[in-house]
Amino acid sequence: MRLEPDTYAWLSARELAAGIRAQRYTAVDVTKAALTRAKALDAQLKAFVSLQEELPLKQAQEVDEALAAGRDPGPLAGVPVAIKDNLCQRGTRTTCSSEILRDYQPPYDAMVVEKIRAAGAVTIGKTNLDEFAMGSSTENSAFDVTRNPWDVERVPGGSSGGSAVAVAAGICPLALGSDTGGSIRQPASLTGVTGLKPTYGRVSRYGLVAYGSSLDQIGPFARDAQDAALLLGIISGHDTRDATSAQRDVPSELMALDAPQELSGLRVGIPNEYFISGLDSEIDAAVKAALTTLKKLGATLVDISLPHTEYGVPVYYLVATAEASSNLARYEGVHYGYRTKEKTGLVEMYARTRAEGFGPEVKRRIMLGTYALSSGYYDAYYLKAQKARALIKKDFDEAWKQVDLVACPTSPTAAFRIGEKTDDPLAMYLSDIFTITANLAAIPALSVPCGFTSTNLPIGLQLMGRSFGEPELLRAAAAYQAHTDHHRKHPTI
Repeated sequence: MRLEPDTYAWLSARELAAGIRAQRYTAVDVTKAALTRAKALDAQLKAFVSLQEELPLKQAQEVDEALAAGRDPGPLAGVPVAIKDNLCQRGTRTTCSSEILRDYQPPYDAMVVEKIRAAGAVTIGKTNLDEFAMGSSTENSAFDVTRNPWDVERVPGGSSGGSAVAVAAGICPLALGSDTGGSIRQPASLTGVTGLKPTYGRVSRYGLVAYGSSLDQIGPFARDAQDAALLLGIISGHDTRDATSAQRDVPSELMALDAPQELSGLRVGIPNEYFISGLDSEIDAAVKAALTTLKKLGATLVDISLPHTEYGVPVYYLVATAEASSNLARYEGVHYGYRTKEKTGLVEMYARTRAEGFGPEVKRRIMLGTYALSSGYYDAYYLKAQKARALIKKDFDEAWKQVDLVACPTSPTAAFRIGEKTDDPLAMYLSDIFTITANLAAIPALSVPCGFTSTNLPIGLQLMGRSFGEPELLRAAAAYQAHTDHHRKHPTI
């Protein structure tokens, strides 16, 4: 059976893998369909930095051959997966959407790439992002501006905008992204898909190009919570190559998550600090309607306070930029990547290489971070930010004594217009005001579609859970999606 692109486009990863495993259709046909759709749409959406063809078809052929020989290729048998272009893949361009790494090809795979390949996935391409994952709109890429499939004049969010769009546009049912301050959840919200930031340490960061090392975490984009659980179960687990990788077993229930029909006994905290005066009225109404649905399913809604939330944005932009200034010091034109063509001395070569290779937002964050770490300012800025970060984490620790999950909006607005905030960095930074604290507290959080604006733009509900509480978090999301259809609606492209 040959699967036409539009027929394939909206199948879940579970349905697709089951169909391929049962040999109702082939992995090669599915892969060709995904590549056909990607090429047709990417001229407009610019979701990919690079689309492969020979490699995914070879991977798909291996899946079909394994099935023909009676071997199980794995839980993602033949499922196309897109990979954010800050995750290393052997012999494949990994650019971080930066001129400084335009032609870089790593000699190894990221741990998550190893794991999805071992599970039978087909990697179809590397997705566009804000340069070095620094941004909230995917407008900061050195290559292209990624566009939202719900309205191509609007942003898809960032920094993992390309991965979100690949799933939202029906190119593939799963994608990998990274989240440092909301870079999975915010684009998931703006494009109408499910996006999960796992607990810090749940997923190995080996092979992820670092931005803020104490904040970065890799996670899944999917159409629904059950597919997200499937992918999380595959990529999770301890890795000796990542010193921050948690020595935790992968919860067995993740990969076969069933959607519970009710949430009796679940206590959901509603923090008043997240329902602020600047919150868009349509976002407020949609999120409160979602809370009402959770209550109808048996959950108890509890008003709580997270009093140090107001410090989240300044703390994040001190901690993250300080770590970025250190991590990005390695790009100096000597070891790998771009080098200036000017014939100069060593110090000037470093300066010219970085001036020519980095974009404006990356330069801005490097300078902010270098200033915060400089002699005489370290205690006043970076050290104080770390102390405030500890208070933010303490807020959540206190909240877990009263509730099991915390619910709030994912983003204060729906997708904004391309160019609307590029001249106002502070306004852009505030796009992550609701997502940043989960990274600072190292807890898991996800965004699920919960409605649409009057102009048909998606709205996301954010759920946050205890450290390593992903099973509980995903079960609640799956129950919500079992009783709503927001995640089943697709853009007309």
